[in-house]
Amino acid sequence: MPSNEKPRLIPTGKCWCGCGKDVGLGKFFAAGHDKIAEAALMALKYDGSVAQLLHAHGFGSHHSVRHAAVADPDCSWEKCADCNYSGAPASIANHRKKDHPDRHALA
Repeated sequence: MPSNEKPRLIPTGKCWCGCGKDVGLGKFFAAGHDKIAEAALMALKYDGSVAQLLHAHGFGSHHSVRHAAVADPDCSWEKCADCNYSGAPASIANHRKKDHPDRHALA
């Protein structure tokens, strides 16, 4: 598979954080355990530091992860049409309602 393709993940019926709890059909985690797994991975691989995570993947003040997410055609992030804000489509919609209420209905 090309390096930009991600494998199709199949839920196993057990929580992927490693706690062993049974989870519902189509779920990977018990409620809130995705954040526990994320925190454990951050502690294990990056000393709990988002800066270390970004650096390990080539991002930082010299190379914006936000700009990379917007530019990547396989990523759903986008840039606000009226300012420099970027995020997931739902985040952009909330941002536009709050920060550009006179224009959000036009987008």
